[in-house]
Amino acid sequence: MATAMHVEDSMTAILIKDLPPQVHRRLKEAARKNRRSMTRQAVVILEDALLPPERIKWPKPIKPRFPLTDEWLRKAVREGRA
Repeated sequence: MATAMHVEDSMTAILIKDLPPQVHRRLKEAARKNRRSMTRQAVVILEDALLPPERIKWPKPIKPRFPLTDEWLRKAVREGRA
């Protein structure tokens, strides 16, 4: 059974012409360093440059059972609880 494929779902390709040798060399080095193919490394670089960063969802702050004041911290250090 064939399924319809939307344009957004398919991968597209680009061809980069006249890539300067030093850019090719650096792309190749970065791909090797990151254990990626040169194509995958180029995609990662383009994604980092062109897509908005993902928002980090931070957990809610923990409500302490008592306030951590400077006095309490100094006492804890003196008693060896640091």
